[in-house]
This record gives sequence, structure tokens and C-alpha cells, in this order.
Amino acid sequence: MNDLKPYAVFAETVSTGSMSAAARRLKMTPSAVSQTIRTLENQMGVTLLHRSTRKLSLTEAGARCYPHCLRLLDAANAAKQSLLQARDAPVGELRIAAPLGFAPYIAPALAPTLSEWPNLRLSLIVDDAMIDLIDARIDIALRVGKLSDSDWVARKLCDFETVLCASPTYAERQGIPLAPNDLEAHQWITVSQEIVDSSPQANSSPNELLKLRKGAQRLDIPIRARIVCTNQVTARQMCEEGAGMARLIYTDVLPLLESGALVRVLPDWKFDPMPVMMVMRPSQGRPAKVKIASQALKRHFADLKSNPESHAMTQGGGPTL
Repeated sequence: MNDLKPYAVFAETVSTGSMSAAARRLKMTPSAVSQTIRTLENQMGVTLLHRSTRKLSLTEAGARCYPHCLRLLDAANAAKQSLLQARDAPVGELRIAAPLGFAPYIAPALAPTLSEWPNLRLSLIVDDAMIDLIDARIDIALRVGKLSDSDWVARKLCDFETVLCASPTYAERQGIPLAPNDLEAHQWITVSQEIVDSSPQANSSPNELLKLRKGAQRLDIPIRARIVCTNQVTARQMCEEGAGMARLIYTDVLPLLESGALVRVLPDWKFDPMPVMMVMRPSQGRPAKVKIASQALKRHFADLKSNPESHAMTQGGGPTL
């Protein structure tokens, strides 16, 4: 790339009309500008400029070379402007990865931003599998639960409460758990990514430990899954159909609890909340589109926490067993 600098210095000198003016624009000394052009002339074996004490004029070779150097200078300026635009204004493609079922949160969070910035495009990659964020060119990833070690920056957005649920059909058929120890005997629907692995070892132990708490009391209840799903949406649908009980995200099932399509099991017993994290590249050099989108997501999830009657931090609500 250093080979291109002399051509840019030559083009700037011709454009400004003097080496002094070019030196000011390029933040060089006039002697450095003169020496750069002289070195280019010596390397190529041609004279580009006629020099006098009063003015500069192009030689025939310089006149032929100048338009090409000017295009080089214009391309460099265009590249600089595109970088400044990326830094200062949200433009281009914004790539966000999120678990299945997160659209109800992302849509209202980013719709105003997309409306305000018409040159911003959104690509939403919805997948409960932990995709490679670098290979997928992800700008922001939303994650629920514990995160693996990474060089990326994680910011907590809020906590999701989870609750035990069953359908009225299942409760009528299988009975009502009256205490945590009754849970082990029931049919369970769980969510796990391990079933993506087709090896026998990945599917040999469909066990899960329910870590329940009630005040200072804590219990670990082992359960065996009859149905294992790779995402919460499918698990919720199976639960609605009466296929078993499931631990589900409360904000997702609140409408179903309120309508009676699902009932809450052992409501006095709670789970530790599941953190919702926003994962991004380190802040240095982060483009404007990522800054704007991350701020919008923070605001939206802050509203979820401040409005517990309808969102993530709600406790209670709906029929219980």
C-alpha cells in the first residue's frame, strides 16, 4: 500500500496547485511532499511536474498520469466517507441472532429504529442452537442462561422467570402434584440441545435436575424426560397438547395461563431466574448500527422489567395446581 502513497501525494499537489497547500492537507511538510514526488519520478524515469519559483505545471507524462491518480484519491476519500458513515449513522445490514420465540421482544424493540433509519436493514437469525457468531457475521446475539467463555462482551438485559406448567387435560389424566417429591413420577417435556448430537452417548441420559426453592428451602428433584425438544416453542406446544409437564418461560406462557389453556404447577415453589444476555463484539470500533440497536434493546428490556404485570419479571397469574 505504501506504493500508492506517492500517487496520492502527486494528485493532491496538482489538485491544490502547490506543494505547500498539498502539505497542509496531507499533514506533511512541503519538503516531504517534494521529496515524495521526486522519488516517484526517479523510480519511474519520467518527470511529472515542471517546477519554478512561482508555479507548478504538468509535463505530458504528468498530464496522462494525473487522471488515474485523481481516481485513486477519489476512491480513498469515498472509502473514508463510507467508514465515517458506518461509524456515525446506522446503515447497512444489522445481523442479530436470537433463540426461537424471541421475535415478540425483538420486533417492538427494533421497529422504531428501523423506521427512523431507512438505510438500515435487519437480518434476524432465529435458532436455539449456538451458532458460530463470527462465521455467521453476527453483530448482536441474544442468549438465555449461562454463556460459554468468549472474547465478546456480554451485557445483562433482564431476568426471565420460569414456571412449571401442565395442561388441564394432563392434570385430569395424570393427577395433580401436591409436593415437589411428586414431580419425579410424572411425564416430562424438557428443552435440550444435546439431541442435535446423533451419537448414542448424547441420548443415553435424558435426565434433568429441577432446582426448586421456597424461601430458604431448596430442593433438587431428578426427572426423566419422555419428550426432549430443541426449543421452548415446541416444548410449550407439546405441553398444551397434554403430552406432559414442562418448565417454561413465564412471559411466554402468561396468555395461556390467563386463558386456562395451561395451568401452573406448585406455584409456591420457584426457580432461580434465567438471565437474558446481549452479546456483542468489543466496543472499540463498534459501528453506529450496533450502538443504536443495542441501546434500543436495552430500553425495551428495561421496560419489560419495569412493567411486571405483562412481562418478564411477573410472579403468579393464571390458574394453578
